[in-house]
This record gives sequence, C-alpha cells and structure tokens, in this order.
Amino acid sequence: MPRLTEFAFEPGLVAAVDQHAAAVRDALVPGPRAELRREDLADYVLGFTDVLTENGWREPVGYDFAAVRLTAVCWLVREHDLLSR
Repeated sequence: MPRLTEFAFEPGLVAAVDQHAAAVRDALVPGPRAELRREDLADYVLGFTDVLTENGWREPVGYDFAAVRLTAVCWLVREHDLLSR
C-alpha cells in the first residue's frame, strides 16, 4: 500500500497500475457485471507471490513488472473495499 501514495508524483505509475489492475480483474472476473471477490484476489496474490519467492524476487527501489502488479492488487483492494468485507 505505501506505493499508492506515489500516485500523486508519478503519472506513469498511475497508467501502469491501471493497466495491471485491468488485467488482474479481467483474469478473475467472468463478466462485465460480476464483482471482484476478495477470495479470488487472495488466491491470485498467493500464487503470484509464491512464484516470486521461488524466483528469489526482492522488491526493487523502482518498479518492475512484479512491483507494479502488486501495487495494482493493492489498488484493487482499496478501490473495491475488499478488506472490510
């Protein structure tokens, strides 16, 4: 979530996160009117971070694919208020 505060200073980050969020949502939500479910997003994150761990990924100072994808997941959690459900 700390990277979300950087949105105000990084317009390119906003665009990249938006694209990644759309890709994650499209992968997890079957139709245009279906809701993003917390359980599905949690499963996605667990699988994604398992692969990152297996590959020895460490969060970079800047942004790589994984950092932007994880930031997009955090944005989806916040925007869909998935922590309060």
